[in-house]
Amino acid sequence: MHRRKFIKQSAIASGSFFIAKDLLAQPKDPIYGHNNMRYRMDAKWGVLNPSINPVKDCHEMVQDSKGRILLLTNETKNNVLVYNKSGKLLETWGHDFPGAHGLTIHKANGEDFLFITDTVKHRVYKTTIKGEVLQTINYPADTGHYTKEEEFVPTETTVLDNGDFYIADGYGSQYIMHYDVNGKLKNVFGGKGTGKENLDNAHGITVDTREVPLTLLITDRTRNCFKRYSLDGKLLEVIELPGACVCRPVIHDQHLYAAVLRSPNLQAEGSGFVTVLDKNNKVISNIGGTEPVYLNRELQSMSQAEKIFIHPHDVCVDSDENLYVAQWNSGKVYPYKFKRV
Repeated sequence: MHRRKFIKQSAIASGSFFIAKDLLAQPKDPIYGHNNMRYRMDAKWGVLNPSINPVKDCHEMVQDSKGRILLLTNETKNNVLVYNKSGKLLETWGHDFPGAHGLTIHKANGEDFLFITDTVKHRVYKTTIKGEVLQTINYPADTGHYTKEEEFVPTETTVLDNGDFYIADGYGSQYIMHYDVNGKLKNVFGGKGTGKENLDNAHGITVDTREVPLTLLITDRTRNCFKRYSLDGKLLEVIELPGACVCRPVIHDQHLYAAVLRSPNLQAEGSGFVTVLDKNNKVISNIGGTEPVYLNRELQSMSQAEKIFIHPHDVCVDSDENLYVAQWNSGKVYPYKFKRV
């Protein structure tokens, strides 16, 4: 081989090596979040043909005992879309929930059951995992706080192991109703007001299983916080989340997750993110949000930092600690998946 030709080919090979090295050094996808709770986003995970399986608002998601991911939407052509963890559509059902909003899963006697709140019908439904309605809860006239069903606009439920359940009237009069497994009213607390024990936009509720005795975490979205109550309705703690209009609290192992609909207040459109708290209820990661900062042990105001969400409404955490995020009023987008890294 002539020396000139050899040098030319060597230069090409060398250049190709450095180009390939530079490409390999670049991340394939951006990573979101902070500290040890960081994720890669897959915005195409849940995308379907909207002419066949449309969505309106993607409100909430849960994982069933078979590992499937269930999405609740207020599109009555298919209120529930059932995916596998790879994003393949497995089945659909539901045509009767125009105000489908809250989706809670409960396992009893080896079987999965769902609780669905409907803000248009002013009712809560307990169903099988296939959508057969087993129980209907109408507006709670027996509480003495309601005179007509339009005043009851339930947004969320949570269920105890014994089958007792709680309903959060997050878009209505802000009361929390406690029922036994048969639907008999046992207690009512909260309600709209200016007192610390009162609620304003009690959008979500869950049982905090991280400690004994069990407690309830309830959203006070307008006031940027979660409130902890005893199971009988006594206020125990306020978890301040300045700048975060949080949706429902989601417990997985020792962490608390929540979609932040808007930041820093409910008037700021298109400004959502997802927040993650540790077992001490300290914010450790914000996906699409500013890095959490504590000064003198006080959390500083948080806000959207990256435009990856419009209005995130719920977070589902699967058995592999990946996240699925459903969005409200966001151009009818399907859920995103965030793979933990």
